[in-house]
Amino acid sequence: MKLPGKLSLNAIFLPFLGVLLCIGGWALISGKSVTKTTTKDDGWGDMITVTETKRVGLSADLPAPSETWVASKPYIVEPFAKRGELDQGILRFTWLSLKLVVQGYLLALLIGTPIGFLLGLSRNFTLAFDPIIQILRPVSPLAWLPLGMVMFSGLKIADASGRTAFGTSDAAALFTIAICAMWPTVLNTAVGVRAVPQDYLNVAKVLKLSRFKTLTKILIPSSLPYMFTGFRLSLGIAWLVIVAVEMLIGKPGIGGFLWQQYNANSFAHIILSIITIGLIGFILDRLMSLAESRFRTA
Repeated sequence: MKLPGKLSLNAIFLPFLGVLLCIGGWALISGKSVTKTTTKDDGWGDMITVTETKRVGLSADLPAPSETWVASKPYIVEPFAKRGELDQGILRFTWLSLKLVVQGYLLALLIGTPIGFLLGLSRNFTLAFDPIIQILRPVSPLAWLPLGMVMFSGLKIADASGRTAFGTSDAAALFTIAICAMWPTVLNTAVGVRAVPQDYLNVAKVLKLSRFKTLTKILIPSSLPYMFTGFRLSLGIAWLVIVAVEMLIGKPGIGGFLWQQYNANSFAHIILSIITIGLIGFILDRLMSLAESRFRTA
C-alpha cells in the first residue's frame, strides 16, 4: 500500500514493528522486583515478620522499559534543565557533547581532506605516507587520549573572570576526536581523486587550466561523492569517540553522564544514555545524507 508523498505504508509500519519487537524482547529478559514476606523466630522465642525485596528474571538487574521510563522521566521532560554540573537534562548533556564533536570533526576535515588529495595526486607522497596511515588508522581513541594529555599538558586559556575556558583535557579531547575521525575522509578523498577520469585531466591540459582551477573545476566536483562518503563515516566516528573521551576525562556530556550513572549503579540512566547516543547518531547520519543529496543535485 502506498501513501501520498512517495511514502509506503511499510516504510512506517515495519520500523514501528521492529521497535515494538525490541521493546518486547527487552521486557522479557529484564528483571522485576518481588517482595516476599516471611515469619520467623528472632532467636529469643518471638516471631517476627520479615519483608524482603529482590529482583528476579533472566537479567535480574536489567530494568524493564517501564522502570527505565519512570527513572529517566526527569531527564526527558526537562531536557535542558541544569541542576548541577553532572545533573542536567539529557538534551543539555547532548548539546555539550555535540559542541565538542563539531569542533573535532571540523578539525578532522581540515586536516584529512588535503592529505587525501595529496595521496590521490602524488604517487611519491602515497609511497612515503600510506604505510604510516595504515599503522595509525586502527589505533583506539583510548590510546590517543593519554598521548593528547601529554602533548597539551600545561595548556590553559582563561576567560575574563580568570576561569579556565580551554585546558589540557579540552585540547586532548579535540586531538583524539580529530585524529580518530579523519581517516575515512583521508582514504575516501584519495579514492575519489584517483577515480577522476583521465579524459577530464586531459581537457584541463588542453585548456591550459591552472592547478587551482583544475582543483576547483575538475578534481573537487568529480571527487565530491567519494568525499561525502568519507565525511559521513568521519562524523559517525567523531560521535562514537566523544563518548569514550568524556568517560575518560570526566567532562560533562552524554558520555560523562553515562559513566557517572554506571558508577552509581543507575542502570536505567545507562539505557537512557545508550538510546540517546543512538538517536543522535542516526539524526547526524540523516542530516549528512540530506546534505550529500543536495550537493549532488546542485
